[in-house]
Amino acid sequence: MEQEILTEDIGGEYVGVRALEDGVTIIGLTRGKDTRFHHTEKLDRGEVMIFQFTEHTSAMKIRGKAEIFTKLGTIKCGKEFLD
Repeated sequence: MEQEILTEDIGGEYVGVRALEDGVTIIGLTRGKDTRFHHTEKLDRGEVMIFQFTEHTSAMKIRGKAEIFTKLGTIKCGKEFLD
């Protein structure tokens, strides 16, 4: 029997990403038994993108210096923030 995924249960979770340098990469990862890359975006410094988790997107990988805005707060990522 195929399991039904309700969009209301996984939709509505938004994440904002602001690039703090050129070439920040955002990779969307799929849901399901095998996690795979399904979408890639590149942002340059100052660009902002808003993402939503969906029935197809379960995770995001962000590479580069950026600020990530979620309902839980703000996260800074990049090697500069590790020290």
